[in-house]
Amino acid sequence: MTDPNSNPNTEEFQFSGDTLLAKIKEIIREGNIRRVVIKNEEGKVLIDIPLAVGVVGTLLAPQLAAIGAIAALVMRGSILIEKQPPDTPES
Repeated sequence: MTDPNSNPNTEEFQFSGDTLLAKIKEIIREGNIRRVVIKNEEGKVLIDIPLAVGVVGTLLAPQLAAIGAIAALVMRGSILIEKQPPDTPES
């Protein structure tokens, strides 16, 4: 039986405040990201950002500014990313 809390399309990374923004930019550049959730050390969600496929540049500026502000306040935490599921071949 599959664990209902386990999602093969998610990954979680640990961060310290000074590396948060760089890690988020790296994750977004990789592509296929649907959602980014930033949590503090206690696991409390600080920000949950849905990302539309193909969103780049100035459309991300407000979210990156918010992430920068969080990085200044949070010393450690985790980044949970939800990836776009791989395309299934047509039958």
